[in-house]
Amino acid sequence: MKKILFVDDEPAILQGLRGRLYHKRREWDMTFAEGGAVALQALEDSPYDVVVTDLRMPDVDGAQLLETASRRWPQTVRIVLSGYSEQEQAVRVVRYAHQYLSKPCAPQQLENVIERCLKLQALFQDERLRALVGRIHKLPAVPKTYARLCEAMARPDVSAEEVAHIVSQDMAISARLLQVVNSAFFRLARQITRIEQAVTYLGFTAVRNLVMSMEVFSQWTVTDKIGFDPQELQAHARQVAAAARALTEKTPLADDAMLAGMLHDIGYLILAQECPRELAVAIAEHHQSGEPLYRIEQRIFGASHAEIGAYLLGIWGLPYPVVEAVAHHHQPQRVQQQQFDVLAAVVLAESLVLTAPNGAVCALDMPQAIVDESYLRTLEAPFEFTEARNRVSERLEGYTGAAE
Repeated sequence: MKKILFVDDEPAILQGLRGRLYHKRREWDMTFAEGGAVALQALEDSPYDVVVTDLRMPDVDGAQLLETASRRWPQTVRIVLSGYSEQEQAVRVVRYAHQYLSKPCAPQQLENVIERCLKLQALFQDERLRALVGRIHKLPAVPKTYARLCEAMARPDVSAEEVAHIVSQDMAISARLLQVVNSAFFRLARQITRIEQAVTYLGFTAVRNLVMSMEVFSQWTVTDKIGFDPQELQAHARQVAAAARALTEKTPLADDAMLAGMLHDIGYLILAQECPRELAVAIAEHHQSGEPLYRIEQRIFGASHAEIGAYLLGIWGLPYPVVEAVAHHHQPQRVQQQQFDVLAAVVLAESLVLTAPNGAVCALDMPQAIVDESYLRTLEAPFEFTEARNRVSERLEGYTGAAE
């Protein structure tokens, strides 16, 4: 039975949660702690799978609780359940919280988020995946420029000038960033010539995510004997990211969807670096039989590139919706989706890119539809399948996804 710790300084809110979640008592062992100090003592006394906490509390507030939990009990999933008036304080918990929910939150939504976090946690604890990761000599560290940007952006007083200065320290990344910003990926109305302009126009998060992608693809070397071209893989990833952004434009999902699209195949780079012979065998079998590569990988390695990539991103501390989308982008049916989210955006984006006339198809993917109209209907998506296809087709027009 999974142990869930709910934390709030208002007894009425805790009592309300207790009543609304009473039907889960046979699946979850639930504890309701009044305040951060009581919660810390509960964590000291017994390990918990999930902690759900308010932010604004006297003595030990939610940010302090999550920071301590991330340091001392890193396996615990950390979820913020916050009021709208606490958005500024939320900046303090960006790097400590796996998920962020706003009050008022429907019980069904809270349950779904907890269940999906538990499912992802269970995936990472699978012995086959752990055994495969154990074969990897050294998992790469978080890309340096990305890490510096995360640290700076955690401060509420960070400026566009400071963010631009961090990016500009790496001339190669700066040049590639300006190339992508001025490509059809964003379809900007005017040309951007300086990094500070890009930061101001796109926003801190979008720039940080682009930097992450560029650093990831530049730190691995892949030989041509394995069976795929890393440049093709990167072009495909950028097209999926552009498509995911087009599907989520002007919504809170846009930045995470773009990042998940960019990194959804990062597991291939890890396998190519650490298990090149086995990956070459898997790719050859994929081309010969037509069986989806991720299934062959699961048979040969015990896990697919999707799970391996998600494992690494989880270690790096990327947002849970991004990690979840990477983990399940080939098998979205493994989680219960109730609405159009980051996972749905990436799944739909890849399906439309693979079947688009101008889509960048990597040798690792067969051009086949993954989802259809019925998938969107089950999620109550904000658009129909035809509109989704048109959005992606328009965004891909004239955009190859390759580095200029």
